[in-house]
This record gives sequence, structure tokens and C-alpha cells, in this order.
Amino acid sequence: MIALSELTADMVDLVGGKAAGLGEMARSGERVPEGFCVTTTAHDLGVIPQAEVAEAYERLGAGPVAVRSSATAEDLPDASFAGQQDSVLDVTGVTDLLSAIRRCWDSLHHARVVAYRDAHQIDHRPVRMAVIVQRMIDPAAAGVLFTANPLTGCRTEMMVEATAGLGAAVVDGSAAVDRYVLDGSPPAGSGVLTAGQLDELRAAGRRLQDHFGRPQDIEWAYDRQGVLWLLQSRPITTLFPSPPDTGRPAPRVYLEFGHVQGMLQPVTPMGMSTLKSLVAAMLAALGLTVEITDIGGRLYGDLTDLARSRSARKRLVKLMAVDFGPRAQAAMEHVLADPRFAPPAEASPRRAQTGPGLRTGLRAATGIMRALARPEVARSRLFREIERLKVGAAAPAGLATAADRLRFVRAEDPSAGSDEIVWPIVAGMLAAAMPAALLRGVVSRDEINTVLSGMPHNVTIEMDLALWRLSRQVGEHRHLLLTTPPQDLATAYARGALPDIGLAAFLDSYGHRAAAEVDLGVPRWDEDPTPVFAMIANYLRVTDPEQAPDRRFARAVATAEATLEEIVARARRRRPVRGRLAGFLLRRARMLAGLREAGKFAGLYRLREMRRQLLLVGAELAGRGLLEQPGDVMFLTLDEAHAAVHDGADHRSTVAARRAVHQRELRRPSVPVAVLSDGTDVEAVLAPAPALPGALRGVGAAAGRTTGPARVVHDPATAHVEPGDILVTPTTDPGWTPLFLTAAALVTETGAVMAHGPTVAREYGIPAVICVRDATQKIRTGQIITVDAAAGTVSIDSAAESETTRRPTISGARPS
Repeated sequence: MIALSELTADMVDLVGGKAAGLGEMARSGERVPEGFCVTTTAHDLGVIPQAEVAEAYERLGAGPVAVRSSATAEDLPDASFAGQQDSVLDVTGVTDLLSAIRRCWDSLHHARVVAYRDAHQIDHRPVRMAVIVQRMIDPAAAGVLFTANPLTGCRTEMMVEATAGLGAAVVDGSAAVDRYVLDGSPPAGSGVLTAGQLDELRAAGRRLQDHFGRPQDIEWAYDRQGVLWLLQSRPITTLFPSPPDTGRPAPRVYLEFGHVQGMLQPVTPMGMSTLKSLVAAMLAALGLTVEITDIGGRLYGDLTDLARSRSARKRLVKLMAVDFGPRAQAAMEHVLADPRFAPPAEASPRRAQTGPGLRTGLRAATGIMRALARPEVARSRLFREIERLKVGAAAPAGLATAADRLRFVRAEDPSAGSDEIVWPIVAGMLAAAMPAALLRGVVSRDEINTVLSGMPHNVTIEMDLALWRLSRQVGEHRHLLLTTPPQDLATAYARGALPDIGLAAFLDSYGHRAAAEVDLGVPRWDEDPTPVFAMIANYLRVTDPEQAPDRRFARAVATAEATLEEIVARARRRRPVRGRLAGFLLRRARMLAGLREAGKFAGLYRLREMRRQLLLVGAELAGRGLLEQPGDVMFLTLDEAHAAVHDGADHRSTVAARRAVHQRELRRPSVPVAVLSDGTDVEAVLAPAPALPGALRGVGAAAGRTTGPARVVHDPATAHVEPGDILVTPTTDPGWTPLFLTAAALVTETGAVMAHGPTVAREYGIPAVICVRDATQKIRTGQIITVDAAAGTVSIDSAAESETTRRPTISGARPS
């Protein structure tokens, strides 16, 4: 039994998270109701110290008390456990007090609490329960104070929610509350709180945030005499990390770049240290100077200088159309309308570079025109260059030491900026993007998307179809591959205990790929083929010959070619000049746009070899006791690895801390498209799009209309997809695309029309609607949904939610 006033932050194992926080508040001088804590020692013994509890209760005055749970896994930086475990209010008398303590102990094992721990990957075994007993406050008003705006993420605003009487109504949502946003200006008192009380709450919030070092979620109450009592303070667990402080007073805007590559999961520190320079180099080739920033393990580009540039801001939103998509465009339009991002009255001394220099511009024009004039020749040169890069990616002989291997990893990437690869790809993207504007009012966007389906010369499509052909040849091993968990198959394959199904040949061609493959920290398929076995099993579930991916792809090709001829003829009748130009471009798009995947495909050979060499560096460092295991090297930067190799720096504690943060960020359900330097999620302050009855709005990116059961997938390595399921995902990259072969349609939360996922969806002839915000949260696996690319909507059939076995109706690649 310990008095609250004696508790400190380092006593969590003894008194739990909530009690340790209350003790810190009391010791720092905050007004906290007097009380005591029944420690975890009593919980371990399973016996309540009745005499001690009765004596401590008498010292409190033997009046009404609040009995509150305080588990050792509670009020954590990424898991608040808010409302999960029991608290009992207005307890009077020793008998009821002992019963309330027992109730708090029992709540540690409530089903909802166990599920919450599972969701946050918290080990159940070491978790224990302490119990707080505090003098009960009779509140005139109570509620919660957030020291950062929990709705927008803005760190310069606080939010107060208040109600008359007990604050439980605020927490459990059982009554209407008054909400106040405190932005630094004098507050206007209304409802249950006065202006003076709001000022007092803001001051308390500032003190507690400074004391604990991060934004806080604070419970408070005003008693009948108008005295403020603080009842709890814990971290706000839902905030996305704020951008690093640049020391610049004016606000800055950051755009998320990872979803361009279909990757919203956090990047490992080693992956981040290499990706920053890679992305900056790619942008520089296009004449853009953008600082790449790590926010929450994601790649964000600082677009502030471009937004404030008089010339760049005129083209910025349009430039974002190809790779960033409509959600990012809407966010940037909002930023450009914000007076804080207006161009300065005088020319800025730091001019934002917004276009290529003369030499780069001439190279681009020459390369693009050559590709458009002779697309077959351009393709041949591109694939020869890829083969050259594949051969050149291998590490040279004689890399004997960790220092040698790090020098190889740090060497310049020979694939960066290769004209033979870059300009044919750019030519194809331009040829695919321009006809929509030329044919506006004559041809629909959906028809153009149909023309862009069934696209040849795409290395990712070829990879997917190669895996499909492999699945058709497994013969007598079909049952083994369908019924054995993919991880077990991968283990057997590594031991050489799996029958030969042709996987070695597939991995020889495509083993350098994976989901989130641009992150060096991610294992490649040739290291861990678990995802490949999961995809083979999905393919083996296809029994309808007409749904075979190769036939579907062939149908998409035929439909695309027929639609091309039809719309060109129509356009030439109505707009002869534009119709001829659009026809030329669309035909060139079909010859070149499929090359889009080739540049990344080529660069992945070197990334795989860099990863191999870094793992060997990690093995040496682990052997020297500087890391726990070879893979820990991926949680260092290149500079830190250099320090370990050359100076013997021990990074084990650093790696452990970063792994914990990485695991926490892997669980984050959504990532802001754009954030401001004060932490504001730009999309959160946009006016919501008009709601459609029973439908979610997005952007059509691959033509068609399909109804079928939803399959929400977060990890392609473990996805079980039945033929005809509609994939609903946060994002996709080429490592996801084998799933498309059996899917009826695609729904994603992010993306652009020309991004990886929609591009491959078009080429398979399956409908796709992208940029459906929170789709993976609003749609459940098994719900019957309709994906309508022409309308850009996803409709949920509430009457058919439970009919999880219903098969889809597929209308094909053409709009219905």
C-alpha cells in the first residue's frame, strides 16, 4: 500500500501506468485527489490486504471514493487502454471497497482487454494489475483536455470536451458535450465552462505536456466550489508523429511520397537512409529540388518552397496528377489557398527549382521524341539496359571485410538516371496522360482507361503470369500446396525438402522482388518465399477456365484494341486534328506505357545485392557483440553502420528502441497524405465530399463495374483470396499484384491513376476505384460491395453483409 503522493514514473511495475502518472502529477505540484495504491504485489498473491486497505480508507475520511484500475500495460505511449479496464465510482464502506478492488483485478482478463492487448501485440503474461483508491470529487463540470487537437493533429491547438456533472458521459459518449478549441486566442466561455476556466485548463495542459514531454490526454473536474482537480494524464496515442523542428517560424508543408511506390508501412532506418538520396536524385532529374524528410518512418517531401514560388505553384497541382493522385492534389489545393503559403511580396532569396535545366530539357525532349518515333527500338534499348544493370549489380569479387562491403553499398547507383530507361517510360506516361485533355467532351475517362488496359511489355504483368503458369504445372502437389501453411512450405523449400514445382526458376527471374521492395530492410522473395506460396495457393483456387488470368488478360487486350479504334474514329469525326493526335498518342501508349514498371525493376537488382552485403556486415557486427543479430543492421543508418565497423560503436540499445517504434508504426491504420509543420493533417481540415447514400467516394482508375464479396487485405504474404473477391487494401505495389489475377476488382485508400496498382488492374481488365479514404476500416471482409469505376464509387450492400459465399457478377472491362 503506497500513498499516491509517493509514487514516481519509474514505479510502473509496482503501481501500474495510471497510478505512476498520478504520482508524477502530484509530486510536480498539480492538484490531484488524495488517495493510495494497492500494488501489483497484492495482485500477484491474489489476496487483498484487507486490514491495510481499511486503515488507508479511514485515513481518507471513509467517505465516497473512486476505485480505479492501473495495469502495468496501461497509459502507454501507443496503447492507452482507455475505458478497457474497470473503474468503480462513489464506493462507500470497506465491504464495497474490497469488492470494487476485486472487480478491477478481474477486469484485467475481460475479453475486450485481451483483444486490445492482442491488437497492440502486448504479451499477456507479464501484465499485472494495481488499483488506485482516491477521494471522490463531486463535480459541477468534468471532461477531458487534449493538449494537441486529436481530430487534426495540430500541436498548436488544444481541445476541451466538457459536460455538467461526472465526466464519464464524455468518455463513454452517453451525453452531449460542449467542445472548445483553444488556439491561443482569448477563449470565449460558454456552456458549462467560463473563459477563466478554459484559460486555467490550457495552462494546466501546457504544464503537463512540458512535464511528460509529449501531448497529453487529461481527465479533469471542477468541484462545486470551482476548484480544478486533475484526475489523469496519459499520452495521446493516436497522433501521427509531427515533422522535425526546422527552426523556421513560417509553417511548412510535407507531402507523403511512399504511396507513389505503393508503400505506406514505415521504412526501416537503413532503407530510409538510402531512399532519401534515391528519391532526391530522381526528382533532381526532373528539375525539382525537394528536401526529403522522415516523419513516422515515412518519406515526406518538403514542398514549402514550391508552394510559395510564384511560378511553381501554378503548375504544382497538375504535376502531382500522375503519381500522387487526387487526394494529394486536393490537399495541396487547400495549402495553396492558405494565406500563410502565399508567395512573398519580394522575390525569395532561395529560388525553388521547378523545371529541368536547359541541358536536361534537351535530353528529355530528345529521348521522348525518339521513343515516340520508334517505340520498338526504344523498348529494345531499354531491356538491353536492364540486362546490363542486372549483370552489373553483382558485388565484385574480393569483398572480404565489412568495410569493403560498406564501400560497395555506398557506391553510386549505376541505374540512376539512365536515359535508355527513363525517357521511354516518360514518353509512355505522357502518351497515356495527354489524350484525356485532348478528347474532353468526346471520350470519357472510363473509355480511355479501357484503352489503357491489357497493356503489353509490363515486367510485373509478365511476373504475375509466370507465377500463374507455374501454378498450372504443380500436378500431384496441388493438395500439398493448398493445405500446407505458406510459412511451412517456405521452411521446407529452404531445407530442400519440397518437391520440385519450378519455383527455383521463378525466383531466379523474380526473387529480387517483394512487397515494399524499395525498403532495404524488407526480405526479398528469394530470401523468404512465403508470400509466393500464399499466391500460388490463391491461384490454385481458380477452377473456372474463363476466370483464368491469362484468358482475362487476353480479353482485356482485345477490348482495349477494339475500344481504341472506336473512340479514335468518333474523335476524328468530331475533332479531326485532335482525334488524329489522340489516336497517335494512345497507340504509342499501348506500345510504351507498359514499360512504367521497368525502371524500378532494374533498380531492384542493386537493392537486393546491397541488402545481401549489409546482412553480411550485420553478421560481422553481431559476431563482435555490437548487434544482437545480423538483421539488426537494418535499424541503423549507413553512417551508424560505418561507426560500428570502424570505431566499434555498440548500437544494441538504439536498435531495440527503433524496433519498438517500427512495430508501433506498423500498426498505424492510416497515414496522412500531407501534414503541416505543426502536425496538422491537411485532409482532416478539408470540407468532406458530398456523401452518397450507401456509397464511398473515390476515383475510377480502371474501367468496369463489379459486384462481389470484399476481401480486406493488409499483408499480401498471408492473404487468402478466393476467385472473384474484391480486394480492399490501403495501397498496393508490384509485390501485391499476383493477388490481382484472381480478384474481381480493386479498391485502395491511396494512389494515382498511373500508379502501380491501378496500372496493373487496368492491364488485367479488372475495375479499380482508388483514393477511397478509410476503405479498409469502413468495409469488412465478406460484405457484398459494388465497385463502379465510371462513377468512382464503392457501394456497400447492407442487405447482403452476411452472405459471405455469394459470388460476384463481373461485367468486364467496359463500363456498364
